[in-house]
Amino acid sequence: MGWQDRDYNRSSPAPALGGAFSGRSVVFWLIVINIAVFVLDHLLTRSMGQAVQVFEFVGGERLPRSFNQIESYGYFSSATAILGKQVWRFITFQFLHADFMHILVNMLGLYFFGPMVESYLGSRRFMAFYLLCGVAGAVTYIALWLSGFVVSSPIVSLVGASAGVLGVLMAAAAIAPNTRVMLLFPPIPMKLKTLAWVAVGIGAYTVLFRGHSIGSNAGGEAAHLGGCALGYLLIRRPSCLNFAEWRSRAKFRGGPAVRRPKAKKPSVDEREVNRILDKVRDKGLASLTAKEKKHLKNATDDKRRVG
Repeated sequence: MGWQDRDYNRSSPAPALGGAFSGRSVVFWLIVINIAVFVLDHLLTRSMGQAVQVFEFVGGERLPRSFNQIESYGYFSSATAILGKQVWRFITFQFLHADFMHILVNMLGLYFFGPMVESYLGSRRFMAFYLLCGVAGAVTYIALWLSGFVVSSPIVSLVGASAGVLGVLMAAAAIAPNTRVMLLFPPIPMKLKTLAWVAVGIGAYTVLFRGHSIGSNAGGEAAHLGGCALGYLLIRRPSCLNFAEWRSRAKFRGGPAVRRPKAKKPSVDEREVNRILDKVRDKGLASLTAKEKKHLKNATDDKRRVG
């Protein structure tokens, strides 16, 4: 198959906004996993007829907490993740949600903004980007609590994909800042960069001016700020995510050899374009050098003139 026949060459490669993802994308599977965990967690809790009682030890005191079945094993708190050394909670809390509106808002954000960032970074780097933004949210929550900006307790729990999703929003705003979006509530249009900075402003205001107020969700907003900050930094330096570009070296050696008809040897130029497109597919547009981008643009222009 020639380079001109590939799906991702039928138009100029460009990030998409608005849920343009396939069943093979990381965004698709993140949404599926989050919804599946949410539904299963609530079904199990309902079938058991009661929540799980969890006891956390803080300052020598044994404190009871109530959680849904799966949530009890995955929520984040400084008492469990730090004092209890249950480090897996830095990841698992990102796949748990408090209620329907919580998961709905987060998954809509991932649906609309995730495909653009995944297209830009490539699937593996996007997965690392998303999870690291979530981890940054938990770390920032602890840091702002310890510094006194947020009044909290070691047993206060943190759940939700918000930190990762807001990191994705910041990245999308950096990639296409002037793209116009329509808010759901209230339904007003604004530029993507404006939406991103509004989210940062809400988080900063809550932490700085309402961090000592009960019910202000200052802890959650602290996590949002952490996700936003790391998302902004990583999209400016996507090479920091290159560690995620692993390749399996294992090769299948068994089975009889199969003779295949010899394909027509492509021209030198076509081989180079194929290589560049493979790189776009695997690592995203951000991985291309200026020379590769120019080569791909020239080849695309030539094809359009011939067609």
